[in-house]
Amino acid sequence: MAIVTTSIPALWNYSYDYDYDDELCRRTDEANIRGYFTAAYYFLVVIVSLFGNILVVVILLKYENPINLTNTLILNLAVSDLFFTLGLPFWAYYHINGWTLGEATCKMVGFIFYVGFYSGSIILILMTLHRYVAVMNPLSDIVSTKGFWSAMVSLIIWVVSIGLGTPAFIFSEVQDGIYCTMGRNTWTLWWIYQQNILFVATSGVFILCYSQIICRLLRPTAQRRRVKTLKVIFALIVVFFLSWGPYNVVLLLQSFNYLPKEAVFSKDVAQSCETMKQQDNAFFVCHLFAFAHCCLNPVFYVFVGVKFKNHLKKMLKGSGHSNHGLRSRQSCLTVTSLTSGDDFTI
Repeated sequence: MAIVTTSIPALWNYSYDYDYDDELCRRTDEANIRGYFTAAYYFLVVIVSLFGNILVVVILLKYENPINLTNTLILNLAVSDLFFTLGLPFWAYYHINGWTLGEATCKMVGFIFYVGFYSGSIILILMTLHRYVAVMNPLSDIVSTKGFWSAMVSLIIWVVSIGLGTPAFIFSEVQDGIYCTMGRNTWTLWWIYQQNILFVATSGVFILCYSQIICRLLRPTAQRRRVKTLKVIFALIVVFFLSWGPYNVVLLLQSFNYLPKEAVFSKDVAQSCETMKQQDNAFFVCHLFAFAHCCLNPVFYVFVGVKFKNHLKKMLKGSGHSNHGLRSRQSCLTVTSLTSGDDFTI
């Protein structure tokens, strides 16, 4: 059984080989411990994510109108998280045994994983913009969009995500019989910088929209429950930046290892290896927080909703009736959210 710590490129890079073959850049016992811990962590995330996101899908389809734009975005977010989750069992196996599943599986798993990753980021941006409009201009047609335009939004989300994930399918390959990775450093750099840009864009939307929403909710004329709403917004922002901020910083630092290097002396090699080990230690911790987003999203974007919790109670008690579901669907013509100053309804 071969414990490996090299994983899919640009999302987490545990290999110290790069352009050096020096033994100083290799690990043994530490790699074994991390390999098992990472695999166990992934399986825990998979279980929680499957439970939470499948529950979201079931309740949306059973009790709500999925063509409402709010519900459409939440449904797409759950599907996106499930896509991201589907890749984790394979990467858990990879951390323990190396990649022994063949090149076709390497390409497909990488593609599915990246489609889930990028679609999730795009949907979070759209959800934030939608909430911003719902708070700042609640009478806007965008707030009550449904039907055809909701379908078009879903189509755009997945077309763009599939386009961004396609290079992973084309260029992923198995190297040395155990590594599922990109064939060239150029593509690895492309993936890293693409993720950094997406994080900056998402952060910009978060800061701009939620700062304006908070200012609106702090007005004396704001609706009731604003204290609870502000707490949720604050928690949402803190979790987002603590999860993805350090992760993207370490990714950016790791990208320098893939740039062309000049010939170096042995002492410089040792120093470079030590630097990469420090980056690896930081990345090991950061990616654990970042990859938990697929099971945290249902909590922050759905489970805190009073209406959703009521649906969940009815489902658990087996007392849901089709006529009540019809009334719920008819009542969702106007969007309310965590950030609208009232309870979040889906």
